[in-house]
Amino acid sequence: MALLDGKVVLVTGATDGLGRALAADLARSGATVLVHGRDAGRIADTVQEVRAAAAQAGQPGDQVRSYQADLASLAGVRALADAVLAAEPRLDVLVNNAGIGTDVPGGGVRQESADGYELRFAVNYLAGYALTRLLLPLLRKSAPSRIINVSSLGQQAIDFRDVMLTQDYDGMRAYRQSKLAQILFTIDLAAELDLTGVTVNALHPATFMPTKIVAGPTASTIAQGVEATMRLITAPAAEAGSGRFFNSLEKARANEQAYDPDARRQLRELSAKLTGL
Repeated sequence: MALLDGKVVLVTGATDGLGRALAADLARSGATVLVHGRDAGRIADTVQEVRAAAAQAGQPGDQVRSYQADLASLAGVRALADAVLAAEPRLDVLVNNAGIGTDVPGGGVRQESADGYELRFAVNYLAGYALTRLLLPLLRKSAPSRIINVSSLGQQAIDFRDVMLTQDYDGMRAYRQSKLAQILFTIDLAAELDLTGVTVNALHPATFMPTKIVAGPTASTIAQGVEATMRLITAPAAEAGSGRFFNSLEKARANEQAYDPDARRQLRELSAKLTGL
C-alpha cells in the first residue's frame, strides 16, 4: 500500500513550481490529487504530467482531477469551493499554496484584486482564508484531516491602520505582511479547531526555490520544498502538531506579531468583514 492511498489532497496553485512538483509527488504516493490552477492550458499540462508520475509509480492516473479558478477574486474562491463540495465526498488535506511574489506581476506598483483589495494580501492570504472557511465542513467530516498554509520566512508585521497599503506602497512589504497573515490565521484557526481532528500548520518550505515568484539567485531546490511540505502532510499528528510554523523540516518562531492575541483578533475580524465569512 502506498503512503497516501485513499487520501484526497487539494493543492492550490498546482500548475507551477512547488505546487506542481508536490502534486506529482502526492500522486506517486497514492493520493487522489485535486489540481487547482487559473489557466486552462497549464492545468491540462499539469494533469498530464501528474498522471504520468502516478503511472510510473504504479498508481492509477484517474486519481488526478482538476479545478479552475482565479483566486484574485472572492467569487472565484467561492466557485472553487462550491465545485469541490459538489464533487468530492471527502477532503483529507488542503494545501493553500497559491500565491504571488514581490516582482510578478508588477510587484513594484500597487495592484488590486477584483474585489478592490491590495493584490498580494488578497491572493496570498484572503483567498486561502476564504477557501479554508468554505471547505471546513468537508474537512471536519473527513477528520482526521489537515490544512497546510505555504508561508515564508519573509514576514512583516501588519499595520492594521493601513492593511491595504494605500500609503507608501512597497511590494516587498505587501508580500511579507500577507505571509505573516497566513501564520496569524494558522495559530488562530488551530485553537478554534482543537479536538475536532482537523489540524492546521504553516511552513516556509525552502529558501529561494527556482519558481516564478522568486526574483534573483536561488538557494534551495524545489525538491527540498516538496520534502518539507510532504512531511507536514504525512507525519504522525502528534509530531506535526497544530498551530505551528515550520522552517523547512524544523519548528520555528515566526514574527512576534503572530503570538499577539490582539493582532490575531484584529485580523480575524477584518478577514470576516472583507470576505463575508
